[in-house]
Amino acid sequence: MLDYALLAALAAVIRTGSFERAAQQLHVTPSAVSQRVKLLEERVGTVLVVRGQPCTGTPAGQRLCQHAERVALLESELHRDLPGLEPAATPVTLRVAVNADSLATWFVAAMAEVPDCLFDLVLDDQDHSADWLRRGEVLAAVTAHAKPVQGCDSSPLGALRYIATASPAFVRRHFPDGPNGEMIARAPCLTFNSKDRLQAQWLHHALGTEATPPTHWLPASQAFVDAALAGLGWGMNPEVLVADHLRAGRLVALMPDRPLDVPLFWQRSRIASRTLAALTAAARRVARGVLVQPYP
Repeated sequence: MLDYALLAALAAVIRTGSFERAAQQLHVTPSAVSQRVKLLEERVGTVLVVRGQPCTGTPAGQRLCQHAERVALLESELHRDLPGLEPAATPVTLRVAVNADSLATWFVAAMAEVPDCLFDLVLDDQDHSADWLRRGEVLAAVTAHAKPVQGCDSSPLGALRYIATASPAFVRRHFPDGPNGEMIARAPCLTFNSKDRLQAQWLHHALGTEATPPTHWLPASQAFVDAALAGLGWGMNPEVLVADHLRAGRLVALMPDRPLDVPLFWQRSRIASRTLAALTAAARRVARGVLVQPYP
């Protein structure tokens, strides 16, 4: 029989990355957290935490952490159904993988529709966010993959429309006669991180080129917009983030008739949770008002 006080200590260490922060979360001493984790490791007969900066879970530790979080989610709903039980000490936490541009454009509004819930968001590219579901490290994900991960359901959200944008001065300097394959290969672009393929996808889609222009690395959605406004380079910005700038002429579309639509899907664990179901309904409802419908 698993001891859930020990599991809670393990989950807190893995999620916060520190015995000290776990102690603060659980309102006990770091020594007490360490003793609980050590006792759990002795009971299951394997190391569960890799001590370091930050502390991380071993595969066995991650699996037990996931189990503890699912139990906490279901127990929190049981407390609401059975008023005779003592209320949970803290709101339940939902761990979700989401891409940065969805977070910057529509996902926060979906989160706001689920009261009495805490969120632990994992930011990752939409082409990779489903991997967190496969590893069981999140309960839901905004992803570019339609095929459901094993044990999950998948539903379409719509397409996030991207526009290749730059400042008017940048366009005059680098594309006086409009962008072409030769010029685009020399003009600096903006790239979110090494997983970001949007600029390459647009170049292939709009210009039929596999050019790899020099790039600025900017791992933040707002920084992308700010860098385009400052004339640092051109980049693929969500239309909803730059619509006002385009209307005001602070930014221009390199090829207005060649947007790039990225279909997004909501995948969630099939665990029978009303809280997770409420977030699913909210995500689908909010996305319908922001994303392009129907998705390609």
